[in-house]
Amino acid sequence: MIPVLGRLGTLVALVASLALALDQVLAWRRDRPGHARILAASALGGIVVATGALEVAFVTHDFSLAYVAANNATVTPLLYSITGLWSALEGSLLLWVLLLDAVVVAVVVANRSRARDDVVRVATAVLGALSAFFTYLLVLPANPFLASPVALRQGAGPNALLQDNPLVAAHPPLLYLGFVGFAVPFAFAIGQLATGRVEQDWARRQRRFAVLAWGSLSVGIVLGAWWSYQVLGWGGFWGWDPVENAALLPWLTGTAYLHSTIVQDRRGLLRVWTLALAIATFALTVLGTFFTRSGVLQSVHAFSSSTLGPLLIGLFALAAGGGAALLVARGDRLRSPVGLDHPLSREGLFVINNVLFVGVALVVLLGTVFPLLYQAVNGTQVTVGTPYFAAVAGPAAIAALALMALAPLVPWRQPAPRVLWERVRLLAWGALGIDAVLVVLGVRRWRDLLAYFLAVVAAGAALRALRGNLVAAHRHGAWRRALRAPSTGGMVTHLGVVVLAVGVVTSTSYARRSEVSLRPGQRTVVDGQLIGYHGLRQVTTPLAHSTQLVVSVGSATLHPAVTTYVGRASQPVGTPAIDSSLLRDVYVTFDAIGGNGATSGAQVAGTLPAGAVALGVTVEPLLSWLWIGGLLIGLGSAVALGRRDHGEPA
Repeated sequence: MIPVLGRLGTLVALVASLALALDQVLAWRRDRPGHARILAASALGGIVVATGALEVAFVTHDFSLAYVAANNATVTPLLYSITGLWSALEGSLLLWVLLLDAVVVAVVVANRSRARDDVVRVATAVLGALSAFFTYLLVLPANPFLASPVALRQGAGPNALLQDNPLVAAHPPLLYLGFVGFAVPFAFAIGQLATGRVEQDWARRQRRFAVLAWGSLSVGIVLGAWWSYQVLGWGGFWGWDPVENAALLPWLTGTAYLHSTIVQDRRGLLRVWTLALAIATFALTVLGTFFTRSGVLQSVHAFSSSTLGPLLIGLFALAAGGGAALLVARGDRLRSPVGLDHPLSREGLFVINNVLFVGVALVVLLGTVFPLLYQAVNGTQVTVGTPYFAAVAGPAAIAALALMALAPLVPWRQPAPRVLWERVRLLAWGALGIDAVLVVLGVRRWRDLLAYFLAVVAAGAALRALRGNLVAAHRHGAWRRALRAPSTGGMVTHLGVVVLAVGVVTSTSYARRSEVSLRPGQRTVVDGQLIGYHGLRQVTTPLAHSTQLVVSVGSATLHPAVTTYVGRASQPVGTPAIDSSLLRDVYVTFDAIGGNGATSGAQVAGTLPAGAVALGVTVEPLLSWLWIGGLLIGLGSAVALGRRDHGEPA
């Protein structure tokens, strides 16, 4: 019954999506009413049935489906049975289509009063075609409802890294929502170019979808970094892995796009540039999907090899090439009628912001695809490592903080140096005072001091804008007005970025990693932290077997471990333990044990005395500020979604 429901649901969704695309094209060309609402709802209904069927199969451990048997077991906890739906290629595409069809319905409902507008019709047709493409992948090359070749009473279970942390329930859905959400600006960009109607208010009309996509992608990336930090055991949160870069690329151009829409709506500038960014951002989401689902990249974050590579790279070529062709054909007719008054006005700084983010995206893209191109041409492998990316990311982050510090304080149209100095003077002196204190405390790196200086000014500029909104709301006696003010969400987001940036600078510059060997009962001091080892214990559950250490960090007790999960024949995985506070994280890993190797799952080091263990201890100051900053970014995006007028700065 479940396979039948699943296949029927995906077929209904495919037919409805194709019909939606065709219906809207005919409505546009023949100027007749369409049937967008019923067709979009039908596509969503079909995919909801398919998703529900597969989810029931996971929760009930129905191993008659090959996909369930490969990614679930009877001992898998309920949470990881639910998240097992998107733990591999086929199910992740099902979740992707579910979110995409939900976005399509939301677009149709939001534009119901303009259903006869040609731009809306073309945009809806594009969204329908995209839905049909991804649903087709589910129907044939990535069908999650294929039957198991043999009857099974037990499944293989999820990958060990996908049943070790509850963030698996949030990170992929948010990341996918960010990816599919950027299909909306893309579709409307194609609609405007196809009809030749680029009006000033189009960006504002669909800006909520862009904010939703950007906010979801931002929080998804931060949660992914948090997940990696907690489960991979290396003590870091971002390694410039190619698949990590695949998520970062559309975030960079999406950030530029959002700021560009502000300038377009406020001043009527950057029309063609905004369209180009919308097309580029969606094209990069498709490219990122190709990286993760084609098997061309080896990554802990990537899915296994599949046959989807040619189809996905074809969609990327069509989106990027078709969009570029339309821009070339229509661009001259759609240019803004006004120009930039001054490069150091607020809109001028927004243009610099755009150039910065697009430039960083190009550098990251080059570093990500160069190994693939080199291997294709020369037949040998080459890697592009962290130093390449860090050489660009560091200065770019400094420049972004400078723009965040200045842009909210600079007037539109003219730079007004005297006004800017009056607004920035107290903030600058306060930032210098904080830097002086940091120098006394031992901070000597000029780049770090500059980053802290700009972070303080940027935070002050954001708080100044928020204070202005609160004062205006109080004056009118309506506190909700402060939340719904145009700039409130954006300034909260800026505060989140500042907090995150301070956490990144401090934790990466001043982290201290040591490896210590201890016998039971011994203690040592690592970077001011008292570390004690009190023995080990074996913990066996139906799900896994762990060799856990009992380690004290001050008054806290941690249990770093080596864990082997039942089901899949895989190597044991390390499970780090973290003592976290606002000021510092102490990150402890179980690296090795001395003796004859009788302790299951642990690496044996012959240089260690019997009974002793080797601990990796990393002390990272202010690391928790990354996660706090990510939550503030999400909060700011949520506030921006509910604001009254989407035409003012974010």
